[in-house]
Amino acid sequence: MVSLEKKINYTFKDKDFLRTALSHRSWIYEQEESFESNERFEFLGDAVLELIIREHLLNKFPNAVEGILNDYKKNLVNRKILAKKGKKLGLGKFILLSQAEESTGGRSKTSIISDCYEALIGAIYLDGGYEKVKEFIESFHLSDENRIIKSVEYENYKGQLLEFIQQNSSLKPCYFIEKEKGPEHQKHFVASVKVGDIIIGTGEGSTKKEAEQEAAQKALTSKRTIKKALTTEG
Repeated sequence: MVSLEKKINYTFKDKDFLRTALSHRSWIYEQEESFESNERFEFLGDAVLELIIREHLLNKFPNAVEGILNDYKKNLVNRKILAKKGKKLGLGKFILLSQAEESTGGRSKTSIISDCYEALIGAIYLDGGYEKVKEFIESFHLSDENRIIKSVEYENYKGQLLEFIQQNSSLKPCYFIEKEKGPEHQKHFVASVKVGDIIIGTGEGSTKKEAEQEAAQKALTSKRTIKKALTTEG
């Protein structure tokens, strides 16, 4: 944990905050003692990260309209970038996991790494306050922001699909989860997106949001299919 503190350039006054940030719920289930998983810290860290990024973008782009700022923000808090940042810190080797989760490659899973990264942000905020966590986010998370906010990799495919459909129809895409597979701490989702009663794309992911984004991405690869569905339903 000392090596992790060096990487984030922050030393915790209360080491329990750091331990909690690294405690995955699968590990908690195996312990005889009562420990808290990192889920509550993740909930806080998500909000702290978004607040600081919103503030940063307002100051950096004083003339940008709300829609542009929102697109930039979405790219910077995308689960893929959170996982990449977490992997850059080497969070995988520090996370406390169950043996079962570790045996299935849990230390490299996007969902687990990104959740832990947000939990770490929440822990820094609780231990050091707003200014300390802001220093970490500005120096580490935003170190390559110009590349990230322009990157196609983190595009909001659901937003693009909605925009395309609304340019051609008054209909809206509807997402639904077809399947949920795996244990509670290791879920895998299959999602589809429909226009009316016609499925135009299907995707998978470790979260519902990831599955829906992939479904939208798949739909966008065949705009002819979308237009055909719009014509049929219209």
